[in-house]
Amino acid sequence: MPANVSVLSHHTCELGEGPSYDPLSDTLYWFDIVNGLLLEKRPGEDRTTTTQLGQMASAQASIDGERQLILTETGLHVRNRTTGGMALHTAVEATNASTRSNDARVHPCGALWFGTMGKHAETGAGRIYWFFRGELRELYVGISIPNSIAFSPDGTIAYYADTAVGRIMCVACDASTGLPEGEPKVFAESKGSGSFDGSVVDADGTLWNARWGEGRLAVYTPGGELVRSVPLPVSQPSCPAFLGKNADRLAVTSAWIELGDDARRAEPDAGMTFLVDLPVKGRLEPHVLI
Repeated sequence: MPANVSVLSHHTCELGEGPSYDPLSDTLYWFDIVNGLLLEKRPGEDRTTTTQLGQMASAQASIDGERQLILTETGLHVRNRTTGGMALHTAVEATNASTRSNDARVHPCGALWFGTMGKHAETGAGRIYWFFRGELRELYVGISIPNSIAFSPDGTIAYYADTAVGRIMCVACDASTGLPEGEPKVFAESKGSGSFDGSVVDADGTLWNARWGEGRLAVYTPGGELVRSVPLPVSQPSCPAFLGKNADRLAVTSAWIELGDDARRAEPDAGMTFLVDLPVKGRLEPHVLI
């Protein structure tokens, strides 16, 4: 069954990333990383709200109905949804002006995995961290572009990628803490002209990955078999997220960064956020425990 793809938000992000849906407010949140913008939109409404955060930011997670945790270049901040006020909760590489945050996702137990990277994608400048109930640990170092952080429905498997290396890795996980157990192994390898960007895993354990540079979603079984490719109208999709109170649709962010003038004219929708309307058994994001 072909997917029906339409524009969800016409706001063009230089580097759109980090989409996540909050069912309590029926709102999709995402970011324009390099311009420090938090964007939000309720499905079915025309308006996209933008908030200038004053620093690079890349992901958010719900704490409860009033608060969200915002991942920025200086660390984890608690933001009040109503007032917009933000306070630093946990500093992460705050004194390193050369790095910023990137991909993140909440484990089913409420732990947050997130990545950092060089602002110019310097080789090996990034890390992947674990954060849970106030505790912060480094998981993996020497990462150039952390992406594809996602988890199996039961929390026993974690996925991540270093986009620069061209592999999605998987590792056994403690379902009660979200901490990895044992050594990571290769889940999928890049075999096209593009790269692995953000991923999300549905209720069946199927992984949906945005293929940066190839204009599609690549869909993998829990065993790592590529079973579907969903074309998108832009060459640089960056991350999918399940959308709606039944988590039965997909939102996909994109970017126009690195596209030259001719490419941007040929691709006027680059940087917009898209709705992929096809049958999908998604999962709502768990709340992060701070």
